[in-house]
Parts: sequence; C-alpha cells; structure tokens
Amino acid sequence: MSALYDGIGVGYAKHRKPDRRIAQAIHHALGDAKRVVNIGAGAGSYEPADRQVTALEPSSEMIRQRPPGSARAIQGVAENLPFADRAFDAAMAVLTVHHWSSLEAGLHEMRRVSKDRLVVLTFDPEAPYFWLTDYLPQIIEIDRKTMPAMPAFDRILGETMVDAIAIPHDCTDGFLGAYWRRPHAYLDANLRSAISLFSVLGDLTDPLERLERDLSSGLWEEKYGHLMTEESL
Repeated sequence: MSALYDGIGVGYAKHRKPDRRIAQAIHHALGDAKRVVNIGAGAGSYEPADRQVTALEPSSEMIRQRPPGSARAIQGVAENLPFADRAFDAAMAVLTVHHWSSLEAGLHEMRRVSKDRLVVLTFDPEAPYFWLTDYLPQIIEIDRKTMPAMPAFDRILGETMVDAIAIPHDCTDGFLGAYWRRPHAYLDANLRSAISLFSVLGDLTDPLERLERDLSSGLWEEKYGHLMTEESL
C-alpha cells in the first residue's frame, strides 16, 4: 500500500476533503475516547481536533500532505503497530482495511493497542451498488476480492455493531461512491486519480466514452435521472 499511495497519492488531499456529516458519525462512534490512534491515516481526514490523536500511515507521500498542526504521524503498517498494549482509548481506521495485507492481523493489533473501542469506516461489498457498475461491472468483482464483508469483523472480533452511513449528494470526500449524483465527475482524470480503485481497473477508454455519450444524449438522465432528487445514497 505504501508504494501504491506514494504513486497515486500525489494531490490526494486536494480531492479527498473530509465530509462534515461523515466526520460527525465517526466522531460520535469514538464516544468519550480522549487518546485515539488513526490507522492508515493518510493525509489526516476525519481525525478529531478535540482529542489527542496519533496517526499511523505507511506512505511517505501521504504523510507529506498532512496539513500543519495535524496529529503527529508515524510511518508503519496496521499489521504491526509500533505501540504498547492499551496505549490508546480508541483506534480508528477510515477507508483503509481493504488495503491491509491481513485484515485479521490489523484488527487484532487495533484491539491490542486500544482500551475501549475500534471504529472502522468501510464499504460492504454485499450492499447494493450504484449506477457506475453498469459502466464498470468489474468494480464488483474487485471489491469482493478486497473489501471485507461484514461477517468477517464478527469472526475476528466477536459481535460488532454496524451502522449504515449515508453518502450526501454533495459529499466533499472524493471516494468511489462520492459522485453518485454528479456523474460528470467520473470523466475527470484528476478526480479519478484520488480513488485507488481506478488504479487497478485497466484501460477505461471505452466505458468512459460510453458514459460521456450517454450524458450528452440524455440516456443517462433517462435511466438514472430519478437520483437527482435524492439527498443521499
């Protein structure tokens, strides 16, 4: 993952700005934890400003993009955390578990260093997909190989609590599903460059040209225009 984000992470922070509504859900889940470790912290999205945060991130490029005044960052990987047992009140991991070489090792390490709770934001590969997979159906296969399904967390950690997080139509965090109501965004190479999945999809010329044609002709609106009245996905 370090090598991946050293490459695709250039300019990442520009397009992956934390969304305040998603941030609120994450911070609520952290409860009253005062000392928090952020695993796979990237450029620091969703790190609470009112707690003592330590960030861990494998990519030097991502660490370089952390803004001045953000939490101190240590270079390392989830599967081998350089922290003492129960060193933190809580551990958080935002849109990162699918990049780990071992989900089980990473979650056990999070549990080891946390006194209280683990907070993970991820995507459920068994959930319904949105219209983009009509153009790029291979997304589903890739996700099901890399994204852990919800039962995996119960198997590793015991019973967990799962909350669904709505993606607002104007989401400021440019992950894969963020532009579900802004289809032209997927035609923007700069926006795609901040979405890791696009780095493994191969040649996208044909499907993106089809999307562009459908947007121009009105076919996309005919098929999916009902989404334009939805506030969240």
